[in-house]
Amino acid sequence: MPALSQTIPVASLRDFTHGTPTQRAAFVQTVGDALVDIGFFALEDHGIDQAVVASAYDMAQQFFDQPEAVKLAYQDPAVHGQRGYTHFGREHAKDSPAADLKEFWHVGREDAADPLNMLLPWHNVWPSELPDFKPRMLNLFRQIDATSVHLLTACSIYLGETPEYLPSIAAYGDTVLRIIHYPPVPADRHPQAVRAAAHEDINLITLLLEATAGGLELLQRDGTWRPIHALQGQLVVDAGDMLQQLTNGYFKATTHRVVNPDDSRERRFSMPFFVHPRPEVDLSPRASAVQKTSGIAKFPQVTAGAYLRQRLAEIGLM
Repeated sequence: MPALSQTIPVASLRDFTHGTPTQRAAFVQTVGDALVDIGFFALEDHGIDQAVVASAYDMAQQFFDQPEAVKLAYQDPAVHGQRGYTHFGREHAKDSPAADLKEFWHVGREDAADPLNMLLPWHNVWPSELPDFKPRMLNLFRQIDATSVHLLTACSIYLGETPEYLPSIAAYGDTVLRIIHYPPVPADRHPQAVRAAAHEDINLITLLLEATAGGLELLQRDGTWRPIHALQGQLVVDAGDMLQQLTNGYFKATTHRVVNPDDSRERRFSMPFFVHPRPEVDLSPRASAVQKTSGIAKFPQVTAGAYLRQRLAEIGLM
């Protein structure tokens, strides 16, 4: 069987961080063009330790293999699924008639400059049964976060803004690492239920670590679905609705989904990293972005915090 090749543009982060000026400019162009065209690209040489990724997936399996009563002890309705555990079938895509076939855990930012997370509305909880869970997940969080800053910098340059523009609004933002378990597909599921129904991400950008199985697809302009492969050593990166709003639709928040496997007994784990701005950040389209597009602002004025609460209500978490 021939090796899979990626179906979306691929860029090497090393070109941006250690390349020549020509390589750095080419990276910015590749990333920006991909977000303008299809909203997705793959990232190689991203600097995230594969051993750290494998260790986090091992912890994820250990947590989700625990009895339901143990997991539910870490679900707090007051935090609307933004920290700790969210049970199977609770979240659904906007306007979807069926719940997604997944359960997940959210890890938020813990930063030395904000040791009590006083800048954020929600705070991390940790499973006492697994003492290694916290250090492993926070180690992974910090590594992905560092990579995300490089990508936001490249996006800022492509947009003609200062390099610090997007990193500055994401600094101390409510970024979350989502650790997802897709169990075997239940026989009694809703006829329209899939692992993750068609949706766009809420946030600025998403960095998706290689999943343990396939199933991710993006919706193309002609209405067909393009599979995106989970290749070792690659991240899949996409633009979210918040970045689409800030750029007045210049960067695309593309609809995507995770389909059910051919083997209904197959499990799948994945870890998307949702980069969010601070809650008070204004998501109104930038004047420069309006000029690049239609000349008319397509999106209303709203803060990131208000927008997140609206979307959490739409997907059943608030």
